[in-house]
Amino acid sequence: MSYQSILVHVDQSRNVEARIRIAANIANAEGAHLIGVAMTGISRWMYANSAPMFADPGMVINLDFLKEKAQAALDAFERIVVSMGVESYELRLVDDEAAGGISMQARYSDLVVIGQTDLEDPSPSVTPDFPEYVVLNCGRPVLIVPYAGRFSSVGERALIAWDAGVPAARAVSLALPLLRRAKIAQLVVFNSDRDPGAHGEQPGADIALYLARHKVKVNVSEQSVKADVGNALLSLATDFASDLIVMGGYGHSRFREILLGGVTRTILSTMTVPVLMSH
Repeated sequence: MSYQSILVHVDQSRNVEARIRIAANIANAEGAHLIGVAMTGISRWMYANSAPMFADPGMVINLDFLKEKAQAALDAFERIVVSMGVESYELRLVDDEAAGGISMQARYSDLVVIGQTDLEDPSPSVTPDFPEYVVLNCGRPVLIVPYAGRFSSVGERALIAWDAGVPAARAVSLALPLLRRAKIAQLVVFNSDRDPGAHGEQPGADIALYLARHKVKVNVSEQSVKADVGNALLSLATDFASDLIVMGGYGHSRFREILLGGVTRTILSTMTVPVLMSH
C-alpha cells in the first residue's frame, strides 16, 4: 500500500505553510499526486436555491471576494509545492464550507491533511469543529497538523495508541506508508487489564506482529494510568521524542453536533505533534 493521492486543505490561516510543506514532503516520498483544496466558505446547499441569493448585488460581491481569497491561498500553495519539487499537483477551488467540502473531496484521496483549530486565528470558512467533523465524516485517514510548533519531520519516530478497537485498527492500517519509513514506531497499550479479552495474553503482541510483517520497526509498551489517557499519550510523545501520533478517532455526529470520546477530544484540543486519526 502507498499513498497515490493526497489532499491538503488550503486557506489563509497563519499555520497553513507548515501544513502544505508536510503534505508536500509526504507526496514527494510517496510519489503521490498532491491536491490543494481551498473553500469559499459558502455551503453547497445554498447553491441549490441560489436564485434569491444571487439576486442580491451585495451577495455577489461578497462571493467574488471569498473566491479571490481562496484563489490567493491556492496561488501560495502552488508557489510552495513548486519550490519543493512536487512533480504532480493540482489546484482546486470549491464553492462549499470547509468541513463538508473537505469531507466530500477527501473520499477520492488516500490521505487528507488539515490543520488543528486555532481559536486565536478564526476563519470565516472554517468552523471550530472542523477537524473532528472531517475525521468522523470523510472516510479517510486524516493527518492533523498542530497550529503551534515546527515539524522538521513527520513519522520518523511514531507513537501508536493501541486499544484493539476498530478505529485504532483502521488508523494503523492506513498509516502504513508512513510507519514503514519510520526509524522506530513505539506502540503503547493503556490499562489493558480493563479489557483483557480485547488484548489477549500479551497486550500489543498481535498488532506488533502485524506491523513487523509490513516491515515496520516497532516496540511495545504497556502503561497503567489513572489520569486522563489523552494527556498521558501526549506526555509519552514528549518522552519518546515522537513526531507523529497514530490513533483511532472516537465519536459520532448528531445534527451536526460532534460528540467525541474523551481521548480524541483531548488530543484534538491540545496536540503537540501531528496526529493521524481514522474513524
